[in-house]
Amino acid sequence: MEGAGAPAAAISTLTPPLEQLRLLAGELRLLLPGVRVGEARETTKEFNRKTFWRRLNEAAVKVSREATTMTEVFSRLPLPLPSSQETQRFCEQVRAAIKAIIAVYYSLPKDQGTTLRKLVRSATVDIVDGMAQLVEVLCVPPAQRPENNDLISYNSVWVACRQVPRIPRDNKAAALLMLTKSVDLVKDAHEEVEQAVEECDPYHGLLNDIEDNSDNHGDVWGCPNNQDLYWSEEDQELMIPCLALVRTSKACLKEIQISVAENGKKDQVAQLDDIVDISDEISPSVDDLVLSIYPPMCHLTVRLNP
Repeated sequence: MEGAGAPAAAISTLTPPLEQLRLLAGELRLLLPGVRVGEARETTKEFNRKTFWRRLNEAAVKVSREATTMTEVFSRLPLPLPSSQETQRFCEQVRAAIKAIIAVYYSLPKDQGTTLRKLVRSATVDIVDGMAQLVEVLCVPPAQRPENNDLISYNSVWVACRQVPRIPRDNKAAALLMLTKSVDLVKDAHEEVEQAVEECDPYHGLLNDIEDNSDNHGDVWGCPNNQDLYWSEEDQELMIPCLALVRTSKACLKEIQISVAENGKKDQVAQLDDIVDISDEISPSVDDLVLSIYPPMCHLTVRLNP
């Protein structure tokens, strides 16, 4: 009799379903710091690029499938929640899927390129973080969740998993992707400030909106006054070299991008990483410069920015 009652007693002491989800969410959150700073694991095996990408794609599909299952099972109303035993099985499957995709990421050697590893790491972090968010949402009883919160969180996991097949397959392609992003960011910043200069309206009609609101409601708290919304003659003189610097930055990045596309070699891993690292500093510098030339302009800040 004692032997027959033991399994039933063990099942009855299992943690309640929603508490299991809370614990799982915490476990997933604890994995994230390690993924963000984790290094490639040393191995004597020769790296097989085709095998790596097949395993990564399969791992992403598995995570997506588990996210679908969890959402379907823990979002169904008015059906009851699964049992503690069933929940334990679902949690174990999620845990295994997440650890599998992390393990695949760790198998990508450093000699394949820092730029490529950053992209794979970013995709892996997005997947783990997305799954953690989904499980956190599912911890809340279905009747108490904000509308569509579970579907929104599930969609973030699904989108993150769908990005995996789109990751560049080598360091040259990864470098070109990052350079293209830098070119686009600088181009957008340049076009925005050029438009503002041509229209002599740095805030694109904000002043008119403020004046309309002031007529109806009096002064608008926190809004800039007249002199803060336009450039003085001294401001405009200082902007000439600033805009020239932004145009030069854009042209340089574009030339670098073209040069890498036409002359870069896939086996020039370290050189490509160096190019991307240097280029990555240009876009934030351009953003800082562009932001500093908007009124009210501090001339000292602008002069120090370049």
